[in-house]
Amino acid sequence: MKSLLLLAALAVSADAHYIFNILMVNGKKIGGEYTYVRRNSNSYNPAFPDIVEKADLRCNVGAKPGGSVQTHSVQAGDRIGFKVFNNELIEHPGPGFIYFSRAPEGGVATYDGSGDWFKVNETGLCGTNPGTDRSWCSYNKDKLEFTVPAKTPPGEYLVRVEHIGLHEGHKNRAQFYITCAQLKIDGPGGGTPGPLVKIPGIYKQDDPGIRYDKWTSRPAPYVMPGPAVWDGN
Repeated sequence: MKSLLLLAALAVSADAHYIFNILMVNGKKIGGEYTYVRRNSNSYNPAFPDIVEKADLRCNVGAKPGGSVQTHSVQAGDRIGFKVFNNELIEHPGPGFIYFSRAPEGGVATYDGSGDWFKVNETGLCGTNPGTDRSWCSYNKDKLEFTVPAKTPPGEYLVRVEHIGLHEGHKNRAQFYITCAQLKIDGPGGGTPGPLVKIPGIYKQDDPGIRYDKWTSRPAPYVMPGPAVWDGN
């Protein structure tokens, strides 16, 4: 039975790719595809675990500073979403993450993401069985959403959205769906974000939350990869 389920899932996996290229603010779509999101060169196709050792892990393959990408202003406390293109859905089980990196004085438009990052949100299991697709909170949703922490220091930020599809994790082929948006965050500040990390450097290919087998009859408890989420203070 396990073999039959695995073959069926892999047969449709190529038709279930996605990319988060539309910005939403407080429930409203802002601009179009890639208006505020850096354009990657691998379209809606995933990257694989070898990306964890490369600078492409920051914003995806080919997503560089410059070009026609705009920067959108939001307020601390706003609800931000990253919607999947073409009215598609997140059709793989796995966790989702949001990271911030404050741009240096030159601004986010020219920033390559080589500075410090911190995690502001993660979404994992809503059910009890990680082997069941619908146990994952983001499964079959059309976006990843989070609230900008109220004490986020004001400034321009590279905002990284990521979903890791785990359906081939047991083969060391977890799928990474990553984009970066350019946001200017206004607000009172007052927080000290952390822990601070560099990207690459947040994952290893053999992390238990990346090389994960959801197909076994008794999947192991899922361990979120990467740093802890900033507590907002």
